[in-house]
Amino acid sequence: MNNTILVIAAHPDDEVLGCGGAMARHVEAGDEVNVVILAEGITSRYEQRKHEDQQDELSDLGQAARKANDLLGVKSLVLHDLPDNRIDSLDRLDVIKTVENFIERVKPDILYTHHGGDLNIDHRRIHEAVVTACRPMPHNHGIHTLLFFEVASSTEWQTPGSAIPFTPDWYVNISDTLELKLKALQVYESEMRSWPHARSVVALEHLARWRGSTIGVEAAEAFMLGRRLIL
Repeated sequence: MNNTILVIAAHPDDEVLGCGGAMARHVEAGDEVNVVILAEGITSRYEQRKHEDQQDELSDLGQAARKANDLLGVKSLVLHDLPDNRIDSLDRLDVIKTVENFIERVKPDILYTHHGGDLNIDHRRIHEAVVTACRPMPHNHGIHTLLFFEVASSTEWQTPGSAIPFTPDWYVNISDTLELKLKALQVYESEMRSWPHARSVVALEHLARWRGSTIGVEAAEAFMLGRRLIL
């Protein structure tokens, strides 16, 4: 039986950084992959959030997101418009309701989202909203697997003792889809950095190889299991 997958990410490129290889593997297996990106990903780079002044950059980033997700075989991509790196300024309930609406629309079997201990505030707020929206109430949703991914240049930048550490206990073998993930990352040209930055293509390949070596395969993505229901 094929699964319906939902990836809920904070910013354009987080989805590929966190689980791009797993997304491509799901597609190859015949699963339907849907992606929701909640924040616009640009305006925090400026003193003030002014869409009219940053419209060209927002448009370019949106086009990159569509191209990258098309490359991975994603069925649907929604680019929402929450304020970049300012999600903590919104009422938490409003963010939760937004997440709930997307879950109700997609009805996923498997959901991927951010780790709750990331340095980036948007990642943490999205994590909290997803966990709340996925609370295990009877007949609440059909999600049987909830997974939290790492995002290079956020997860590992958090200092010890400041938040819950990322200690993976779930791995996906992406030996056959790593190259596709790296190609999708290259599409996000404005978001990627040069080596030895943690968010460089070289660093991401090293990370995938390291995660793979810990489980005896060529490449892998690592996750923390939030909840698993054996059907």
